[in-house]
Amino acid sequence: MKTSLIAIPLISVLAAAPAYADFAINIGAINVAPDDSSSSLNVIEQVAGLPNGSTALAVNSNTQLGLTFDYRIKPNWAVQLIAATPFSHDISVKGSAIDGLKVGKTKHLPPTLLAQYHFMPESQTFDPFVGIGVNYTVFFDEQVDGQLEGALDALSVTGANDVVSLKLKSSFGLALQAGVNVKLSDTLGLHLMLSKMDIDTTGRVQVNGNTVQSVNVSIDPYVAMIGLRWTL
Repeated sequence: MKTSLIAIPLISVLAAAPAYADFAINIGAINVAPDDSSSSLNVIEQVAGLPNGSTALAVNSNTQLGLTFDYRIKPNWAVQLIAATPFSHDISVKGSAIDGLKVGKTKHLPPTLLAQYHFMPESQTFDPFVGIGVNYTVFFDEQVDGQLEGALDALSVTGANDVVSLKLKSSFGLALQAGVNVKLSDTLGLHLMLSKMDIDTTGRVQVNGNTVQSVNVSIDPYVAMIGLRWTL
């Protein structure tokens, strides 16, 4: 997905501020469910004698505390910032004889800024919306699993004194969103949303600082949130 597609609507909404004045905070559970795919572990396949293209990486889902901020610029237009406590994901191999082999784990933060269009701003109960924006995902605290270290040692890729590490590159991509705000009182309500985020990274397995396996990974998760909404 091309992030340049959102430049004009997002800039135009931001330029319209601050004609309206409506600020809300949403707090609740937010889940990141990867719709992942990756290039194959070609080096591992070659060393282990596996069929070419038979392996890939899988990333599991994770739920954290979500915190989003809405600023209503005009009755139909708002800007939302999505934040959360750090997500933690396990990374494993899928496919071939080493299916399920644990590669490692990582944490990430995907702050996301969206321009929202609200269809029924005057409704006393339901306020459905769609959004488009950008997310920046930074990965940190990458750790290699003992299963990968054991496999590399068994294949004579590493020795007893070698240091194995895992690195993931940060990502910048498009985000799409749909959801609804449900009003319970003048200040309290419910916030439900589902987003699709474009998160692409390059994972590198390194031995003593040198890359021995590089894999392109498209995480592209669905991000769902349900929470309480306070309008200020």
